[in-house]
Amino acid sequence: MNVIVKNIPNCITSLNLGAGVLAIIAASYGDSPFWGLQGYQWAFLFMAMAAVADFLDGFAARILKAYSELGKELDSLCDLVSFGVAPALTLFFLMKDSEIDPWLCWTTILIPICAALRLARFNIDSRQTTFFIGLPVPANAIFWIGYATLMKGGVLFLSEWYVFLCFLVIECWLMNSNIPMFSLKFKNLKLKENIHRYLLILAAGIFCFSLGVGGLFWLIVFYIFSSVSFKKIIR
Repeated sequence: MNVIVKNIPNCITSLNLGAGVLAIIAASYGDSPFWGLQGYQWAFLFMAMAAVADFLDGFAARILKAYSELGKELDSLCDLVSFGVAPALTLFFLMKDSEIDPWLCWTTILIPICAALRLARFNIDSRQTTFFIGLPVPANAIFWIGYATLMKGGVLFLSEWYVFLCFLVIECWLMNSNIPMFSLKFKNLKLKENIHRYLLILAAGIFCFSLGVGGLFWLIVFYIFSSVSFKKIIR
C-alpha cells in the first residue's frame, strides 16, 4: 500500500490531538473573552473539532482499508487528551473561577484517569468492534460540555458539590462498566436494525434545537438509557 495513503487516517487522528491541545489552552482562559468568545466556549469548539476528526479517521481507515496497530494506539492517545484531559481542565478552570468550593475543582482529575483506564481496556478487548462496552470517552466529553453549559447558563443545582460529585462518580463508573452501548456505525439503513441510532439522531436534533449546547447533557443521558433499553439488539 502506498505509504502516503496508509498514513492518511493517522494524519487525521493527529488533527484530533491538535484540536485537543488547543482546547486545553483555551480552557485555561476560563471566562475571559478573546476572539469574540469566552475561553471555555473556544474549548468546546476545539473539542467538537476533535470529535469530527475522531470520526473521520475511522471512516478514512475503513474506506482506504488502512488499519494498523499504530493507528489504534495513536487514536487512543489522542482521545485521552481531547476527551479526557480537555473536558477535565475546562471544568477545572470554570469551577476555579466560580463560587464553588475550591476543593471541588480538583476532583476533575478523576475524568482523565478513568478515561485512560477505559481506553486501555478498549485496546485489549476484541469484543468492541460493532458496539462499546462502557461509555465511550468522546460521549463522556460531550456530557461534560453540556453539563458545563447548563451550569454556566444558570442551572444552579448543577453547581452544588454533592450534585457534581454524584455525576462525576456515575460518569467515571460508566466509562469502565460492562454495560453494552451502541455505536453510530451503520451496517445498513434498515429501520428495525438501526432504530436506536435513528432515535439518537432525532434526540440530538430536538435537544440541541431546544436547549442549545446544554442539550448535549440530556443527549448523553438519553444515549445511556437507550443503550440499556435496546441491549438485546446492540450486539
